Amino acid sequence: MLNQDKKLFLIGQVTSLSGIAIRTIRYYESLGLIKSSGRTEGGFRQFSIDVLTRLAFIKRAQSLGLSLEEIGGILAVYDQGEPPCGEIKEKLVEKLSRIDSQITQLLTLRGQIGDLLAGWHHKPDQQEDKICPIIQ
Repeated sequence: MLNQDKKLFLIGQVTSLSGIAIRTIRYYESLGLIKSSGRTEGGFRQFSIDVLTRLAFIKRAQSLGLSLEEIGGILAVYDQGEPPCGEIKEKLVEKLSRIDSQITQLLTLRGQIGDLLAGWHHKPDQQEDKICPIIQ
């Protein structure tokens, strides 16, 4: 039976409105990131309009590099009635630190490869105990 107070959407409608595939919506539901509001008599999932806000949040958080596990933790705080902004800030600070570390590692690697290529010279004689003597 449909809830008369709130408009409920079928999963296909949620897909159309959110741009997120049905398969992904089902996956998010299986992880507990979103919840259906029930099912029709025919067994089709129904969602409230609020699911669109959650899906938009999930996608934005993912685009910032947060994992679904991290997003689930943030949504759990939100679902308890607490503003999750502190949790989000903490996760983003950690993410920024990891990005800075990766940039440092990549710049070091870039320098090593640049040095290797700058000194590159072809050695036609293959040594049996070496795959490529320039790298080894």
